[in-house]
Amino acid sequence: MSVKMRIAVNTRFLITNKLEGIGFFTFESMRRIVHSHPEIDFYFLFDRIYSEEFVFAKNVIPVVLFPPARHTLLWLWWFEISVAHWLNKNNPDLFLSPDGYGCLHTDVRQVIVMHDLAYEHFSDHIPIIARAYYRYFMPRFAKKAIRVATVSEFSKSDIVKHYHILPELIDVVYSGPKEVYKPIDVERKRNVKKKYSDGKEYFLYVGSIHPRKNIAKLLESFDQFKKETNSDCKLIIVGRKVWDSTNINKIYMEMKHKNDILFAGYVGTQELAEITASASAMIFVSLFEGFGVPIIEAMNCEVPVITSNTTSMIEIAGGAAILVNPTSVDEISFALKTIMSNETLRQTLIEKGIIQAKKFSWNLTADKLWTCCEKVIMGK
Repeated sequence: MSVKMRIAVNTRFLITNKLEGIGFFTFESMRRIVHSHPEIDFYFLFDRIYSEEFVFAKNVIPVVLFPPARHTLLWLWWFEISVAHWLNKNNPDLFLSPDGYGCLHTDVRQVIVMHDLAYEHFSDHIPIIARAYYRYFMPRFAKKAIRVATVSEFSKSDIVKHYHILPELIDVVYSGPKEVYKPIDVERKRNVKKKYSDGKEYFLYVGSIHPRKNIAKLLESFDQFKKETNSDCKLIIVGRKVWDSTNINKIYMEMKHKNDILFAGYVGTQELAEITASASAMIFVSLFEGFGVPIIEAMNCEVPVITSNTTSMIEIAGGAAILVNPTSVDEISFALKTIMSNETLRQTLIEKGIIQAKKFSWNLTADKLWTCCEKVIMGK
């Protein structure tokens, strides 16, 4: 009688009503992998009481390990004591960690998903203790893993450069758009605009309020756009504050057209999909991204995109967006004017975006991530 294969998965970011970036990646990829492989037992390692919605099938066995790992010292405790103890005791065939963290104190084979190395490029945006943790542990996690998965060719090259991992040991699995992101009818767009922008056209930014996301330059560019065009267009910013926003607040208070900006905070997925589908354009001019999901989700909604000509955003946009220097207020402002005044260009970008977005899906992500895991399992 053959022994059933067992895979342990770090699922600490599967939290009800709090799924963001890595949480969505874990949810969408693991839901598909679990259902595709009923012959395998998947042990989901949570750091707190879990919701049954994350027990995707009968072959998922939830395990809660103490303590909740949300701060630097607790990361160390959870991965290097709690997870290590469980792995060493149960000896699964593989430990899969979708958030880039690994476990050094075990001989269990590991696959980790490193989404980006933003902490290597913008370390001043990270608290000093967390910075020390990343600099010590992340390269060691990468070297400990049998294989590394990542979400873009850019991130792959960044991992090779910084951590000296052989390229042939890194698999690009990409991310995907949420399925609710799709075009909506004129009446629903009208209702969204009535609720959020007084019925006016609006630009949209989706993402955290963080210096790396370049919100300050976006605000300055929008103010310049308004001064030069007298447009009644508004700007909606959707996302949580995750870092000191003193500079953003200062620039906002100095703006002439600050009353045309709405900071919407966190918005639920379904509602955000409709806000995206109703926008005149997605403005995603981040300084650094490992992937850039809002780009693809806007394209899926048939909304044109302005994004940065740097890091992974060039790759993900794939020639279907206006690319700008994210440090140039003039370039961003000019792009805003262009996308609102050139209907031919708008339609071209929308049509190209539809084609580009089809290159990304969670089914594809799950397939590629599983192939990465199989390379380790079969090599055992």
